[in-house]
Amino acid sequence: MASPVSSIRNLGPSMEAAFARAGVTSAEELRALGPDEGYRRLLAAGERPHFIAYYVLVMGLQGRPWNDCKGEEKARLRRRFDALRAGATADGGWRLEAQLDALGLPRRRGQGAGDTSPDGAAAASEGTRMSGRRPGASGP
Repeated sequence: MASPVSSIRNLGPSMEAAFARAGVTSAEELRALGPDEGYRRLLAAGERPHFIAYYVLVMGLQGRPWNDCKGEEKARLRRRFDALRAGATADGGWRLEAQLDALGLPRRRGQGAGDTSPDGAAAASEGTRMSGRRPGASGP
C-alpha cells in the first residue's frame, strides 16, 4: 500500500494536495522523482514558486527538519530553485498567467510570467494586469 505524501517529514496536507494536483499521489512516487523533478511538476501544474516550499521538500526527502538548511547549502538550493523557476516560466508554468493569456488580456509591456522587479517582487499581479495600473497607484 502506498504511503501518503504527507508521511514525508515537513510535508502536510497542503503539499499533499498540491502534489495530487500535479499527479504525484504517493510518498514513494515523490521519493523516486526526487526533489527537483517533483517540484518541477508542481510548477508545471500551476503552483506558484516559493523557495521555502522547495527547500522544505528537499529537507523532508532527506529526513531532515525544514530549518536545518543553512549557509552554503541554502545558497546552492536557491540556485537550483531559481533554475527550476526559470524553466517553469519558460514553459508557461503558472496557471493564472496561462488563464489570463487564454482570455486575451494583454500583459503590461516587458512583464511576462515570472518577470520580477529589481527588488525581486513579482512584476504583475492579477489586479495590476486587469487594471493596467501599477501596484499602489490610485485613481479610477
